[in-house]
Amino acid sequence: MSLPLVASDNAVLVLGDSLSASHDIPWEAGWVNLLRARLAAQGYRHEVVNASISGETTQGAYDRLDDILDNIAPRVTIVELGGNDGLRGAPPEAIKANLTAIIDKLVAAGSRVLLVEMRLPPN
Repeated sequence: MSLPLVASDNAVLVLGDSLSASHDIPWEAGWVNLLRARLAAQGYRHEVVNASISGETTQGAYDRLDDILDNIAPRVTIVELGGNDGLRGAPPEAIKANLTAIIDKLVAAGSRVLLVEMRLPPN
């Protein structure tokens, strides 16, 4: 994993899929970069670290989370996951269990968590 070590008390971690990884759009136009720019423009001194991967699932993010937390001590984490689970037909119970485990691990690490709502396709 090539994430920068962030020891700041103001680290914001984004853990997501292609919607957060700016897949198929210029990086500058992605919502994570827009958040970074908006926080800076409003005088907030937060370091936004994007650990999102296109195609990521809740299980994949959970499996990577220990390595991420070894490098980042987030004050806040934005979790945007679940769409790829739905596209792959994962049972809603499994998605919920994975998201719960992710949130529990982040809270235990001292992070506040914002869970972004994701509507699953009806497959």
